[in-house]
Amino acid sequence: MTQRVELATVMDRLAIDALITEYAHAVDDADWALYQELFTPDGRIDHRSAGGIEGSAAQTATWLADNLARFAVRQHLIVNRRLRFGVLEHDDGDTARVEADYVNPMRLAGGDAAATAPDFVCGGRYSFALSRTRDGWRLHAVVVQEKWRRVREPEDPTDGP
Repeated sequence: MTQRVELATVMDRLAIDALITEYAHAVDDADWALYQELFTPDGRIDHRSAGGIEGSAAQTATWLADNLARFAVRQHLIVNRRLRFGVLEHDDGDTARVEADYVNPMRLAGGDAAATAPDFVCGGRYSFALSRTRDGWRLHAVVVQEKWRRVREPEDPTDGP
């Protein structure tokens, strides 16, 4: 590899990492306009393994907005990112795939204002398919594979010490 190719690869890796981070921030901050901008026009998202829908970025943004509104605090932690460029699969290098694990703690709205522990935590793996566009890297497909979840049971005020 030449230094120019190596530098381009590093720049692509940084841009893709930033895009995945923007994805997490858009969901956690309920920035549904930004969320949709992260996708190609034909981008698709599949949340069926977590009890959700499969649809376009606009459809999924609406579904997420409705379903995540019950949580006052959301924090998607996307880790262990494994990136593969399409050039490794003998295409023109304008595609990439990222597999990344996630942990998503959330706290319900309307609960104890002093509480800091999450009421709901889930984890699994994201599969991101990306395409290089005129506007930079964009998500073409996202598949969520939820592997586990834990829901904290509400405390019973009648239980004594």
